[in-house]
Amino acid sequence: MLVDNFIESLKVQKRYSPRTQAIYAEALRDFYIYYFPNGEPSDSESLEVLTAGNVRGFVASSMDDGLSARSVNLRLSALSSFCKYLVKQQLLNANPVTKVPRPKQEKRLPQFYTEGNLQNYFDQSLKDYLENPSFQKLRNRTMMIILYCTGMRRAELCSLKVSAFDAQRHVFRVVGKGDKPREIPVPALICEEISIYLDCCKEQNLSNPEGLFFLTDTGKVPYLAFVNNVVKKELSGVEGFTGKKAPHALRHSLATHLLNRGADLMSIKEILGHSSIAATQIYTHNSFEQLKKTYLTAHPRAKK
Repeated sequence: MLVDNFIESLKVQKRYSPRTQAIYAEALRDFYIYYFPNGEPSDSESLEVLTAGNVRGFVASSMDDGLSARSVNLRLSALSSFCKYLVKQQLLNANPVTKVPRPKQEKRLPQFYTEGNLQNYFDQSLKDYLENPSFQKLRNRTMMIILYCTGMRRAELCSLKVSAFDAQRHVFRVVGKGDKPREIPVPALICEEISIYLDCCKEQNLSNPEGLFFLTDTGKVPYLAFVNNVVKKELSGVEGFTGKKAPHALRHSLATHLLNRGADLMSIKEILGHSSIAATQIYTHNSFEQLKKTYLTAHPRAKK
């Protein structure tokens, strides 16, 4: 009951995404299954088991099960948020998770694609479409354009509506995490491509009562895995894309390319919809690594 109330508060008060709610609920479920394998605990038992020692035991068990430091820290974040909620409800005196050290995790730089490789994709996809036009090809290409040129998240793209695109002002109006609205500027040439797609949608006379920007092949609301599959399909077979092919890499690519071209961090933060500048600063590491690579390659003493 306590967990259910907490998850409901994440939905109503915090306005967390359904995916985040599910991740937190799963972490708390795993914690209580670990200490109560034979059945669901009562509210009093749920509170009694929330001690620093028990949380440490859960962390140790998670590590023994082979979970990564990142996954364990995600579990701890869920438990900490739950305990903060209980303290606020005056059901706990303090948050025991604050006394538990977090496993150190390796910092991974965001994966991004080079401008040249992305240009190769867009050139090739346009050529393929012109040689053998189909609505599916145009839709997929337009999805790729919007993911890269706006830096939208998958969930934002799935819920995007035609009314969010202002062709006159050259902007997309997007509602991001926490229901935070933002406007994303779109270059004029990209607006023209998007308008061509929208005109084609009208010609197709698709059943779209919700006014969604994209639909699946079966005319349904797009979902996260569908967007993943489109990106993977579009980038497969294109020269230069040998690693992971994912929507978020397009978002990372935009941020990295903007920074490399002189955009300031605050502007990139607003475009991506980050709540904190700290989340945006990681792209400076990507730019530095690229600079270091170029420097060491060109340095006269870099080679024997």
